[in-house]
Amino acid sequence: QAELGKPQRNCYTLPGFDFSYGLYIHRTDGGVPEAIGHWNTVKPRTALVQKMPRDFITMNRGALKAGYTTAHEFNLYYKAKDIRRKDDEYSRFKRCPPKVPADLTYGITARPCTPFFDLLQHKYKELWMEQQRALTAAQRTEKKKKNKVCETRTTFLRKLPLPAKEESFWHLPRLEKVGPHLSTFPDRSARKKAFSA
Repeated sequence: QAELGKPQRNCYTLPGFDFSYGLYIHRTDGGVPEAIGHWNTVKPRTALVQKMPRDFITMNRGALKAGYTTAHEFNLYYKAKDIRRKDDEYSRFKRCPPKVPADLTYGITARPCTPFFDLLQHKYKELWMEQQRALTAAQRTEKKKKNKVCETRTTFLRKLPLPAKEESFWHLPRLEKVGPHLSTFPDRSARKKAFSA
């Protein structure tokens, strides 16, 4: 019966302080000493060795390179060099883990510390300014190359015009060697002076 004047208890009595909750696994649950002293590692499975079919393409190629042509020679070559096909189902699950050297350290290397001296001297700003100057100079040279007009015959003739042709009037061939009948100049020097002007 329920106690008089008290609510009915609906819970179980708990065990003492020396009771351990949970499931005890024999020879596995040894605490920290067991974990430090023994490594329960899973051994890698060795790849199953199975006899693969013959690789006739490679063997035929080798026989032809060796100079064999008849079927009998080919059969002898097959017996001498038995080349098997590679496993097509060779996957990463069947492979054994790679052999790693004993002194290998896992993880990512720490990045180098920040050079505060360069930050205080504004070195990065100066490097950026130099890069910008070099980029501007390169763009200017590129612009000059684009603006430079290629020389054509017209521009070349504008700079260096051809010498003017001397006009030679057409004369009848029979009258070319005929001298003048009338000379109005007083002497030859006056005639030359008049023609030179």
